[in-house]
Amino acid sequence: MQVLRWLGAQGTRAVAALVFIGVALPPLGELLRPYVTEAIFVLLCISFMRVDVAALRAQLRRPGIVLAATLWTTFGVPLIAGLGSLATGFDVRSPDLFLALMLQAVAAPMMAAPALAALMGLDSTLVLITLVTSISLIPISAPLFAYVFFGAALTLSPLGLGLKLFAIVAGSLVIAAVIRWSVGAAAIQRHKGPIDGLNIITLFVFVSAVMGTVAGSFWADPIWVIEVTAFAFAVFFALLGVTVLIFRKCGHERAFALGLMVSQRNMGLMLAATNGVLPGTTWLYFALSQFPVYLTPLLLKPIVARLRPIQPAETIPPAPRDAAIAGADRRRE
Repeated sequence: MQVLRWLGAQGTRAVAALVFIGVALPPLGELLRPYVTEAIFVLLCISFMRVDVAALRAQLRRPGIVLAATLWTTFGVPLIAGLGSLATGFDVRSPDLFLALMLQAVAAPMMAAPALAALMGLDSTLVLITLVTSISLIPISAPLFAYVFFGAALTLSPLGLGLKLFAIVAGSLVIAAVIRWSVGAAAIQRHKGPIDGLNIITLFVFVSAVMGTVAGSFWADPIWVIEVTAFAFAVFFALLGVTVLIFRKCGHERAFALGLMVSQRNMGLMLAATNGVLPGTTWLYFALSQFPVYLTPLLLKPIVARLRPIQPAETIPPAPRDAAIAGADRRRE
């Protein structure tokens, strides 16, 4: 428990270290690759288990922005990505990279998005409720877009994809609810540190499995890996920027929180749903996309700080001793 608590206290430092460990130890990635589905399932269970039900209910009293954000991230993003790829011929020039882009687009936001939003001082409750509503639609929306855009690029049928996603999401939700009912929300909050540590260990399985091919790919073709990395960063910041522009009237901080959520897609869920049976370039893109995701707090936190209005300086009350002296002076006068 002490080791888990210490590991959980490392927070974003530990998460960032996972990426580089995964790149540095390719054999470990090959060893853990068969367990991607199980790791994603455990991560979902932990995330659902820690949902603040009261915060969700409070946010649902103002459902307009949640509905708009859900429609945008669930249907708007994959529709624009698919139509844009078809219009530019991207699906023909690079079918494996097109498959990776579409799997990224149809995926729900990351379950860690609310935690990262809170870490950056943004509205994590808005991110959380939008995340829950969008992930509940994934078993419907993902097969729909798979049928329209993927064609024969995906070995799993659209119906099979939907059923697999439903089983993963519903199963993790049921297990999380059983855990909350058995031990109580208070006990989960008390053991936040060890749970964070377990979360990082489970995340290590996923990151190592995904990042295991990066080093070999780089030595084989460094220019190609650099190009794919640049493309992953471009997609990340394009999703962030467009979302901020769309929701700018809701306030800069809220728009930025939603932009952060939309740009961080749960590609691990799609890996789990497809059993990891994907082309090499698709795996490589998924791996390199982890860099902008896990560097987000470091890259964007200074920008978020500038978005906040400067608070007026408060009048500092006199210290007790000074106040007593001032009172004595007034009495003498």
